[in-house]
Order: sequence, then C-alpha cells, then structure tokens
Amino acid sequence: MPPYLLGLRLRGRRVVVVGGGRVAQRRVPALLAAGARVVLVAPEVTPSLEDLIADGRVVWERRPYRPGDLDGAWLVQALTDDPRVNEAVAAEAERSRIWCVRADDAEASAAWTPAGGRVGEVTVGVLAGGDPRRAAGIRDAVVDGLRDATLEARRSRRKPAGVALVGGGPGDPGLITVRGRQLLAQADVVITDRLAPRLLLDELPADVEVIDAAKIPYGRTVAQERINEHLVEHAKAGKFVVRLKGGDPFVFGRGAEEVLHCARHGVPVTVVPGVTSAVAVPAAAGVPVTHRGVAQEFHVVSAHVAPGHPASTVDWEALGRSQGTLVLLMAVERMARIANALMRYGRSPDTPVAVVQDGTLPRQRALFATLETVVEEMTAAGVRPPAIVVVGDVVDVAREIDMIRADYLAAEAGSAAPPADQHGDMGRAP
Repeated sequence: MPPYLLGLRLRGRRVVVVGGGRVAQRRVPALLAAGARVVLVAPEVTPSLEDLIADGRVVWERRPYRPGDLDGAWLVQALTDDPRVNEAVAAEAERSRIWCVRADDAEASAAWTPAGGRVGEVTVGVLAGGDPRRAAGIRDAVVDGLRDATLEARRSRRKPAGVALVGGGPGDPGLITVRGRQLLAQADVVITDRLAPRLLLDELPADVEVIDAAKIPYGRTVAQERINEHLVEHAKAGKFVVRLKGGDPFVFGRGAEEVLHCARHGVPVTVVPGVTSAVAVPAAAGVPVTHRGVAQEFHVVSAHVAPGHPASTVDWEALGRSQGTLVLLMAVERMARIANALMRYGRSPDTPVAVVQDGTLPRQRALFATLETVVEEMTAAGVRPPAIVVVGDVVDVAREIDMIRADYLAAEAGSAAPPADQHGDMGRAP
C-alpha cells in the first residue's frame, strides 16, 4: 500500500530521538527547524549534536533508552545501530499511539522520513518505495528547479511586489545567489547594468521588459536619476521590478542611492547581496586577499579618481604605508599615477601586482608584475576594463600555487616543468 503523505506542524511539540550517531546528526537539525522540542536519548553523541546540546537547543538524556522515555511525545525517531533497541522503541510507540520512524527497517517502521528540501516557502518531500537514494535524487532535481525558478517563475499566486535590488555577482552567471535567481525569474521588468551577468537575461520569458541602464566608461551612459525614475515608475504601475547589478549592490554599486529614492516614494525594496568582484575576481585567478603570515587586512578602493586629483577622497599616503593587500577597482586608466603614488608613499617597487581582466568569465586572463613594471606590462598586453588590480605579497601566493601545479603536472607527464614566467602572463585562464 502506498504511504499517506502528511506535513506535521511540530512547533513546541515534544519529539524524542533515540540514538546519537550520524543518522541523528542529519535529522535533528530538520526537527529543530520545524520548531520541535527535541529530547535526545543516547549514551554518546556526535560533535555536531554536542554543539546543539551545548547551545541549549536539544535536551540530552545521557544514557541508553528505557521504557517511559516516549511519554508525552508526538513523534519518535528510533535511530540507534542496535535493531533490538529500535524494535523496543517502536513497540512502545505503537502501544502509545505515537508515530515512530525506524532508520534500520523501513518495512517495520510506522512512518517514513521523506527526502526533504526547502526553497523559500516551498517544502519538498519525496518517498520512492523505500529507496532513499532514488528519493534523494528526485528531491534534488525538484529543489534545483525551484531554486533557479525553472519550475515556478511567475506562476506563484503570491508574487513579489515593489523592487528587488539584486547583486548579480562578478560576471559568471553561476555565481548569482539562489535568492537573486529566484527573484529574477519572477520579474516583470529588469533594469540591468553593463557588468551584470547578461546570460541570465536569455532565460527570461519573452514578455519581460528589459531596460539597459549600462554605464560605459568614456561612452554612452544612463543617468542615475533616470534609473531611479524607472524603478519607481514601473513599481507604481504594479509591476515587480528587479534591478540587476554586477557584484554586490552596496559595494561601489550606488545601490543605497536607489533604495533611498524608492523609500522616498513609498516603494518597498528587497536587497539581495551579491558576490563582490573585489574578492571573487582575485580568488578566481588564485590570488587570496588575505593569507596567514602574509596579509591580515585588505583595502578595497574605487580608483575612478586618480591620486592627486582635487576630487579624490582616498588617503593614498596611508595605503602606501600600509602592509595590507590593496584591491583596486576602476584603476586601469589611472594605474600609472596610482603606482607612482604608492611607491612615493612607501611601497617597494618590487611589490607584486596582479591584474585580472574579465574575472570569472571564460575570457578571463591574468597578468603578474610589480609596481615598477605593471603599467608597461598592462600596456603591452592591451589590458582594458573591466579589470581588477591586486597589490601586495599575496600575489606571490598565487604564483607559488601555479608553480606547484606546474611541477605536479610535469612530474605526471614525466618531463621537467618549464620555468615559471616571473611577470606577464595574460594568457592565464581561470
């Protein structure tokens, strides 16, 4: 006979878990997420369960199971590695008319735990005739479809309202957050930036209005005021608007300006953080912004105004004296003045520099140089925006990683590795 699926509301209700091993470690967090009062009966528990106990989230009866432990329970999980104990627990539960799940014997179990997953307000539970691997595979497929909104997009009766300010990540469409992708799939209007992951737009239904709000360096641009007006106009017309931005909307993204404008006009805004290119792009090129024993701090700097310019608010003197990593955005056109300023204020000309163009995209390429040589090598390589510049000794960590990989591959191939290029390497892929 097929089972009857039922969603249990366990908030504030006593659930007894007998056993403290790996199966309990997987199931207890889900019970806690449902609001259950979990009582764990076991002589020993895993470290993860011990953390939950120490936090006061689980009551631990540190002993073997004994009759009477199920009193007042609404649900029981028999999860020990001893079938006789599980059988005794199930028998007491049956006498007390309490639903009991046995982990060791599905046929003898009064209830089954489905392979479950949750995406937003949707909970998925799958049973596959006692085949847990098949159930988990189907669950994963459904959850993935809900996460990227291919199963649900704009068909929900509870559609979002107002504006969603979504950080699209550094460029690779796979690096947008799950929440960002969900909201994008529900949009009526998408206002997109030049650096937003454009491939995501191809997945939108044909009736979604896409507004290009690109700001091209030294070229065509859409005024920020007009972007603000678009947000309010479309939201006031009852449309759900997604403002899709590159990186994180609150890291040199003018996101707060847009939120303020919407707030002044009574338009609700949901902010979805994104993976900032200031960290993700160096990482994609193998450059850590911090590294134990090398750099304990890093500074993210918008370099759209050159050192010495009256409009500059960056303390280049302090950055020159600093020992931390510098991550420079929008620095390509001003790199000569930046390098000179850093060297003038204390950075060694031999300080390693990495320049990563089109980070996280298939056309990504990286160049390694020093403060003294970086401008010449950028010019020779034809570096163009968007590119991120990393200044500091952490760049040598990336070089070390490259050399180790080259040595390993050479050893596997049975030949000597070619000498590592000490500077330019614009052919380097992610």
